[in-house]
Amino acid sequence: MGVTANNGVWVAQYSYDQRDVPKQAGFWWHGGPCKPDCKACAAGLRLKLWWTPKSECAARLEKQCDQAALDLLSNHLNNVKASKATDADIEVPCNENLAYLPYQKAGIAYAQMHPNALIGDEMGLGKTIQALGAINASPAVKTVLCVVPASLKLNWDRESLKWLTRTFEIFVVDETKDIIPETANFVIVNYDLIRGKRIDDPAGAKAPNGKVLKIIQGSPVHAQLMARNWDLMIVDECHRIKDPKSLQAIAVIGSPGNKKKNENPVRGLKDQAGRNIFLTGTPFLNRPIELFPILNALAPQEFDNFFKFAKRYCAAHQTDRGHWDFKGASNLEELQERLRATVMVRRLKKDVLKELPPKRRQVIMLPVDKAAKAVAAEQKAWAMHEERLQTLRSEADFAHASGDKDAYKAAVDALKAAARIGFEEIAKERRNVAMAKLPMVIAHIEDAFEQGIEKIVIFAHHHDVCNGIYDHFKDVAVKLTGEITSNKLRQEAVDRFQDDPTVKLFMGSIGAAGVGHTLTAASTVLFAELDWVPANVSQAEDRCHRIGQHDQVLV
Repeated sequence: MGVTANNGVWVAQYSYDQRDVPKQAGFWWHGGPCKPDCKACAAGLRLKLWWTPKSECAARLEKQCDQAALDLLSNHLNNVKASKATDADIEVPCNENLAYLPYQKAGIAYAQMHPNALIGDEMGLGKTIQALGAINASPAVKTVLCVVPASLKLNWDRESLKWLTRTFEIFVVDETKDIIPETANFVIVNYDLIRGKRIDDPAGAKAPNGKVLKIIQGSPVHAQLMARNWDLMIVDECHRIKDPKSLQAIAVIGSPGNKKKNENPVRGLKDQAGRNIFLTGTPFLNRPIELFPILNALAPQEFDNFFKFAKRYCAAHQTDRGHWDFKGASNLEELQERLRATVMVRRLKKDVLKELPPKRRQVIMLPVDKAAKAVAAEQKAWAMHEERLQTLRSEADFAHASGDKDAYKAAVDALKAAARIGFEEIAKERRNVAMAKLPMVIAHIEDAFEQGIEKIVIFAHHHDVCNGIYDHFKDVAVKLTGEITSNKLRQEAVDRFQDDPTVKLFMGSIGAAGVGHTLTAASTVLFAELDWVPANVSQAEDRCHRIGQHDQVLV
C-alpha cells in the first residue's frame, strides 16, 4: 500500500479499511461510471482506485510515496522547502557595511525562482529589504514601480537609497507632483493616488436592470503609470487589495468585468509589469477568500477559478435563502502547501530569529468606578443593538418564507439600516468609554516611567484619546495620527523617537502608525484602546517586536 505515479498523476493504493487516508489527503475515487472527459481515464487509469493530479494532495502522503511518485513530486517539494528556507547559497549584491540575514537571502532566492512572488514573512523580518535584494539580484530589472501605503512612501525612499546597489532615478509621487518624469525609473506611489472613481457612463449605456452603467475613470497618475512598461512592480501591504471590487484593487490588478452586468474588463498596473512581488505580513486578515484576488493576480494559471477555490478552501455553501456564503475556511493545510509550492515564501520570527526575545502580553485591569456610566451605556447599547437586529432578522425570515418580495426587500433594508445605525451608536459609546478611561491610562504611563521604563509606545483608536495622552506628555512625546498628513512630519516623529533620548513617548493611532514603521527604541507597548480588527493590533505590536529589538517586548 502507498502512492505511485502513473502517466503524470499520482495513484494511491490502500485497503478498504484505510480508505480515509487518501480521502483526507484530497485524492479522488475513480470508481465509474465515468464522464467522456474523465481525466483519470485519459491518464489510462483503471477503475476502483484513488488518484489525484494535484501535487499538494500527493505531498500530504509523501512518506508513503515510492520513488516514481517522489520523482514526479520533486519540483513541488523543492519549492515548498525553498518557501520555508532560513538560508540560501546565493550571492546577492549588497552595499558596503550592509548584509542580508541568511533567511533574507533565502527569500530573495525564492523570488528569483518564480516569475511572481508573495513574500508573506511575519512582520518585522525585513520584507522591504528582500524585495530590494531581488532587484539587486536581477540585473535585467531596469524599471521599478512601488505601490505602497501613503505613510510608508518616505520609508521606501530611504530604504531604496540605502540598499539598492545600482543607480536608479527615484521619484516619489505626491499630490503636488502628479507629473512623473520620463527619466524616473524607480517610482514610488501610494494607493490613494492611483485609485480612480466610478462615474455614470457618458454614453448613457444601461445595465439589464435599467440603471445607468457605472464606469471607472482612472486617476491622472494611474494613466501615466499605465502608459509605461515596468520590469518589476512591488506592492507593499498587498492585503489592501483583498476586495477585488475596490477601486484600489482594480487600479493595481484590474478587473475581469462581468458579462451579466455589461461590465468590460479593466486593465491594472499588474498588466504593465513583467514581474510582480507582493508583500504582506498578514496574507489574509480574517478569512481565506481574501487571498484569492492576490493569488489570481500572481499565479492566474494555478488559481484561475473563484468558485473552485471558494468551495475547497472557504467551505463555500448556499444558505437557505440561496445566497453563497464564502466566509468559512477548509483544507487550510493543503492551501498552505499549495501556496508555498507556487508563489509564497513565509517564515515566522520564532523560526528565523532565535536571538529575538519573546513578546509577552499583559492585561491591566482598571476599576470601573470613574467610568461606570460609560461602560454601562456601552453594554446597554450593545444589548439593544443585538435585540433590535434579532427582531429584524426574524421579520426578514418571515417575509422571505411568505414569498412577499416587497416585504422581504423592505425587511432586508431595515436590517441593513439598523446594523449601520447600531455600529455608529456602539462606536460612539466606545469612544466615551475610552475618554472616561483616559485619566487612568495617563496615570499608568506615569507609573511606568517612575518604575524606570525609558521609552513607551502607546496606541489608541480615537483622535480625542490620542490627543489627550499626547497633550499630557507633549514635552517628552511625539505623535503620529491620521490628523498628521505630511509624510515628512510622520517620518520625523519616528526618527525623533528612535534617536532622541529626551523623547520618551510615541503616541500613535492604530490606523496611521500601526504598519510599516520601526519603533525598536522601546520594548514596552501600551494600548489605550483596541481596534475592531485583531490583526491590526498584532501589526501595531510588531512596530517594536522586529529586527533591531534587543529586549523582551511587553505589550
